[in-house]
Amino acid sequence: MANTQNTELIFGLYDDEEDLLRAVKSAKKDHLEIYDVYTPFPVHGLDEVMELEESRLHIAGFVYGAIGTLTAFLGMTWIFVKDWPTIFGGKPYWSVPAFIPITFEMTVLFAAIGMTVTFYLVSGLGPGIKNPQLDDRITDDKFCIAFDKSIVNSGDAESFFKNTGASEVNSKNI
Repeated sequence: MANTQNTELIFGLYDDEEDLLRAVKSAKKDHLEIYDVYTPFPVHGLDEVMELEESRLHIAGFVYGAIGTLTAFLGMTWIFVKDWPTIFGGKPYWSVPAFIPITFEMTVLFAAIGMTVTFYLVSGLGPGIKNPQLDDRITDDKFCIAFDKSIVNSGDAESFFKNTGASEVNSKNI
């Protein structure tokens, strides 16, 4: 979720991903609006529990790969047929099997660079970007559920965290 300025969050830290999954299911059942969930590594099944849509990054990867394929194939066609027509080993000017290795490499290159740039832009990452961190241990060994204090009552959130087995409950202004 996009970070907004001066948002006060209340968050609970969990020691295990299974506890986190149970807590997210419980929050959804209790109709609590989750601000975000932070984990040190991908948790299997969390997307489905949070009802998140599937990423469309693979569609972008296909488009970037297709652009790479066309760039390589059309570039080599122009170079070997129009710009610098040379017969190598008796092959014709337009020898499609000879184009396959370079076409493959350009497809992979365009897809990899395009998906990386797209991921960074969509995620709001990049040089000079400062993203607030709720707790340093979230990137190491803790799992976190955060609620916006302006939407969820602090007492309800604290009792929710106590009932779902959170090891700590904290609040922070981001």
